[in-house]
Amino acid sequence: MHATLTRVTDRIRERSAKLRGDYLARIARMNGRQRGFERMGCANVAHAVAALPANDKLRIVAEKAPHLGLVTAYNDMLSAHQPYEGYPAQIRAEAHRLGATVQVAGGVPAMCDGVTQGLPGMELSLFSRDTIAMGTAIALTHDVFDAALLLGICDKIVPGLLIGALHFGHLPCVFVPAGPMSSGISNSDKAKVRELYAQGKVGRDELLKSESAAYHGAGTCTFYGTANSNQMLLEAMGLHTPGSAFVHPHDELRTALTREAVATALNISGRVAGQAAKPIGHVVDERCIVNAMVALLATGGSTNHLIHWVAVARAAGILIDWSDFSELSAVVPLLSRVYPNGSADVNQFQAAGGPGFVIRELLDAGLMHEDVLSVAGNSLRPYAFVPRAVGQGGEVLREPMPAASGDDGVVRTAAVPFSATGGLKLLAGNLGRAVIKVSAVPEDRHIVEAPCRVFTTQEAMLAAFKAGELERDVVVVVRFQGPHANGMPELHKLTPPLAVLQGKGFKVALVTDGRMSGASGKVPAAIHVSPEALAGGPIARLRDGDVVRVDGVAGTLQARVPEAEFDARELARLSADEADVNGHGLGRELFAGLRRNVLSAEEGAVTWL
Repeated sequence: MHATLTRVTDRIRERSAKLRGDYLARIARMNGRQRGFERMGCANVAHAVAALPANDKLRIVAEKAPHLGLVTAYNDMLSAHQPYEGYPAQIRAEAHRLGATVQVAGGVPAMCDGVTQGLPGMELSLFSRDTIAMGTAIALTHDVFDAALLLGICDKIVPGLLIGALHFGHLPCVFVPAGPMSSGISNSDKAKVRELYAQGKVGRDELLKSESAAYHGAGTCTFYGTANSNQMLLEAMGLHTPGSAFVHPHDELRTALTREAVATALNISGRVAGQAAKPIGHVVDERCIVNAMVALLATGGSTNHLIHWVAVARAAGILIDWSDFSELSAVVPLLSRVYPNGSADVNQFQAAGGPGFVIRELLDAGLMHEDVLSVAGNSLRPYAFVPRAVGQGGEVLREPMPAASGDDGVVRTAAVPFSATGGLKLLAGNLGRAVIKVSAVPEDRHIVEAPCRVFTTQEAMLAAFKAGELERDVVVVVRFQGPHANGMPELHKLTPPLAVLQGKGFKVALVTDGRMSGASGKVPAAIHVSPEALAGGPIARLRDGDVVRVDGVAGTLQARVPEAEFDARELARLSADEADVNGHGLGRELFAGLRRNVLSAEEGAVTWL
């Protein structure tokens, strides 16, 4: 085991001892109860089974068969979630075949960030995570289930489901993915058209044609953004059936893996002879969280998870911070290049070896904990194998992962990585703490120092770009975008104009207390700046023309202003009209309480404490 992995894990365990101990004690108390239907009053039981077929009522009440709860994020607004439409019937049929019963315990909201990018709805996106967690809790609080199946894929949905499930830490849980859409136009070609549109060289019709060729069918978007990073992390945490992350929705293996997920949930429910229960709160321990962090770094995954997985860990009584990510990043090699870190999409990543190849390499290099619980056993090793569907019954067999990558331009061994260090880095300095995704940025752009131009909205920045005001070396600062200010939207629409400026040879960087998309690309971006401007963070002291240094090598974020002068400056504030715009319209009023109570980005933007 690598010494740094051991040291970081031990530090997290020590830091979390009291919180984790209290969490495990709560699980122990819940595990000592009678089964749900025996514990409930007769009227409660009658309500619970009222709409079920007579055979299911008999199995539940008289035969005391295992009973599974299904929490689904199905809607057909999200291409990734559209395949879930038929899953309840498929899961129910498989459960019946195995002598169990299933109920859809509840549905949770699932918004598409691709639809809301750059629009007011994006200001609800981050808070949708904790809303989903609460929806998961409402579904599971019926409290009649022996285990749960969780159906979700995209950006805030998986973290929300996971946070909600961890608050039911006594309950065994299995996540059930649905797979990516087939490959369309290449991500690099899509990005080029976006840049041409930002320059006014192509029109809306050409842009829509390009976007429609990229996002064209059922399944997850094929770039390696937050949604697909979710799937990689769930594999590394042992919460999927092994190897199920990136199998196409219409592949026969996908159907077999979904059926296997039902059997897996039963096997870990504690209701099958000879099989011990595996509550999710025991599976997700300090080692499991570190494995997820390592998987994120080794694949150059989404920066959003430096927020989400802090919150996930907190839900399991575990305290992590950006320093932990940074220390691991110094020793975890970058093993994959998938857009925006390269030109490949997730289908090419899967074909080259995918999560199983990466996990095998990290385990063999001593950079992941192997001796962990998973839904598939008492080790992470099964996640380093390749699943295959065989026979008429759709049985799943697993074969050893090939020693060599299927495409070493996409996935590499730990012995010959793309980079000796991980894809994410902590920045700190007199502007606060931030993170940068260096894996997607050309090496000659890891350090940018230039005068800044300060904005309070992305619309103002886009207007300045169109007016030609940014045609120079510049650090673009977009502040008052943190969770307190407006829910910390992704500022994805800034990427094309910044890429245009960089393409013209200018030294360009972004500094913001907001988020960037998990698909953020080649422009250096110091994001999640904490404390945020509205909370009095030093980013609120910046003025147009201040020289700012973003240094992804040394890990610093600095305003080159004399210390006494900088500290003496008044903090910029939002006007009453600006604050009103952030708080009203399209449902934003309903989230005012979350904006007031939310913790900082580095604390996971948690709203439930």
